[in-house]
Amino acid sequence: MSGPSISVVVPTRDRPELLRAALDAILSQAHPGLIEAIVVYDQSEPDRSLETDRGDRRIRVITNTRTAGLAGARNTGIEAATGDWVAFCDDDDEWLPGKLAAQFGALDAHPDGALVSCGIRVSYDDRTVDRSLDRARISLEALLRDRLTELHPSTFLIRRAALLDAIGLVDEQIPGSYAEDYEFLLRAARYAPLVNVESPYVLVRWHKRSYFAQRWETISTALQWLLRRYPEFATVPHGEARVAGQIAFAQAAMGNRRDAVRWARRTLARNPREPRAYLALAVASRAVQADRVLRTLHKRGRGI
Repeated sequence: MSGPSISVVVPTRDRPELLRAALDAILSQAHPGLIEAIVVYDQSEPDRSLETDRGDRRIRVITNTRTAGLAGARNTGIEAATGDWVAFCDDDDEWLPGKLAAQFGALDAHPDGALVSCGIRVSYDDRTVDRSLDRARISLEALLRDRLTELHPSTFLIRRAALLDAIGLVDEQIPGSYAEDYEFLLRAARYAPLVNVESPYVLVRWHKRSYFAQRWETISTALQWLLRRYPEFATVPHGEARVAGQIAFAQAAMGNRRDAVRWARRTLARNPREPRAYLALAVASRAVQADRVLRTLHKRGRGI
């Protein structure tokens, strides 16, 4: 084995069939080094029968020993990782053939990179939409301006030394663990510009239960936390307006018309063209339902 070793952290909870598909796709990657998949069971009984050791391909099964939820499960896996690089993969996603080869190829051109991403293929309601960014490097300013949904955590490949010594673990204090992957990206981009592969190499499944339909309060609270945590948003009006617009929409979805209007006004003051403000006002006035807006966006491979 001549290539760098990779530890892939796979948090899971009650998705045995999808989990097995995810693991098969990980271990099938063409890579000349060790790939170990670390399956972290969160609030569920671990399936030890998944464990295997084929020399350069291994599966380890552990349980979440940190905060319950996705952030704690990812950190449990990071702490158990032994590879030169750490990757993430959600248990309902699948790596497509060639992912690792493409990402290490991108690193040849940008050897200073600490986090490498790639495009995604979004699957929703029997439809697929490719989402990718036509750029090889992504700065902190670009991430403040736009969430860049293409940068999905199941695409992340992170240099382990930079992760532990500079970037840090996934934040477990974010309310409801909502947008913890975005906050992680902001920290990573503070450390060094992100490296990106333009082609889609991860199949991402969006489920109807992923709407967060019952979690609007958590979304609103988490995004307000994010604005306080990153004062840099004030230097990027379009980015601040985007997050404020998401908060306005969440408030509207909860039926909090006054707060929705207040956040929509803040949004439009920063960027009069931010569509989330107008969607929030439409939901607040009951001209349209929040779930209908989300369904329409998801069919296009987008979110609010």
